[in-house]
Amino acid sequence: MSKKVLIVDDSALIRKQLGDILDKAGFDIGFAKNGLEAVEFVEEVDFDVITMDINMPVMDGLTATKKIMETKPTPIIMVSSLTQNEADITIEALEAGAIDYVPKPGTINLNIEETKEEILQKVIMASRLPKNKLYIKKHSYRTKKRVIEKRAVKRSKEFEKIVLIGASTGGPNLIEEILVSLPTDYPYPICVVQHMPANFTASFAKRIDKNAEIEVVEAKANEPLTSGKAIIAKGGYHLHFAKKASGAIVVKLVPNSMKRFFVPSVDEMFLSISKVFDPKRVVAVELTGIGDDGADGMVELRKRGAYTIAESEETAIVYGMPKEAYERGGAVKKLPFPEIVKEIIELPNKK
Repeated sequence: MSKKVLIVDDSALIRKQLGDILDKAGFDIGFAKNGLEAVEFVEEVDFDVITMDINMPVMDGLTATKKIMETKPTPIIMVSSLTQNEADITIEALEAGAIDYVPKPGTINLNIEETKEEILQKVIMASRLPKNKLYIKKHSYRTKKRVIEKRAVKRSKEFEKIVLIGASTGGPNLIEEILVSLPTDYPYPICVVQHMPANFTASFAKRIDKNAEIEVVEAKANEPLTSGKAIIAKGGYHLHFAKKASGAIVVKLVPNSMKRFFVPSVDEMFLSISKVFDPKRVVAVELTGIGDDGADGMVELRKRGAYTIAESEETAIVYGMPKEAYERGGAVKKLPFPEIVKEIIELPNKK
């Protein structure tokens, strides 16, 4: 039986473009012109995937996403332009349970030919997801006290370990859960590559920073690594590292000269750290995501003595990146996500 996809967009042109792509791929297609129609349609039909526009009349895509995830959780892919406003809303939709996003055809000089492969790949992936793995965000940790506490702690440029985290589809909520779980005085820096385009990573970092005790920033050139600070790789650049004469380790923003598919790339971050920091003091984590980005870098880190962890299939929304890392021999441990959070929190207590 064909998988069912609901395309939600107020533009007849976008509905036709997306419908043609998915129909040719063998999907059974339904259409809705706004969020309210989508919510009502989902109550009647069990869709395998929903593509959701953001700005629509009657009911917008964010509101519709929240309602669907509360009543009938379904894999939702946001169809977003690359404007700052839509980046902010898309990040909020991911918090509400959407699993991914694709660029909207016809925006910022994009056309359907440039985006159809990404759209098709992500819809196919989403159609295979068990609905019981859909991760709905909880917000119980949000308190004013956290924001006040993190400002009072002195950050150090000297530290015993560095934590590196890579993720793709399904990762934003997990990254946030890790970072908001860390205490203000967490003694290590954390660097994160989450596959996101430009504009999205700034919004992502700001939203987490509001809720975390540690400091969370988007990477910028020469940003120093310090204890109790998380650096989110900037969309459109690879996250590399350099060591200053003072001994401080700083961030470099590197163009995609290697023509990697994902920019930023987890592999680039993993492979760069060994040049400036003892790999035996690196903790590398590979979370949910499509493909194999990070697997080769994790293999190299493990060979050099790093402590490497891959998320297990039981919790990974997409068991692609962590599977490749583990099967290639890159992971010392394979753990469900709650155990990974625990490992990171308890690192300072381990010798």
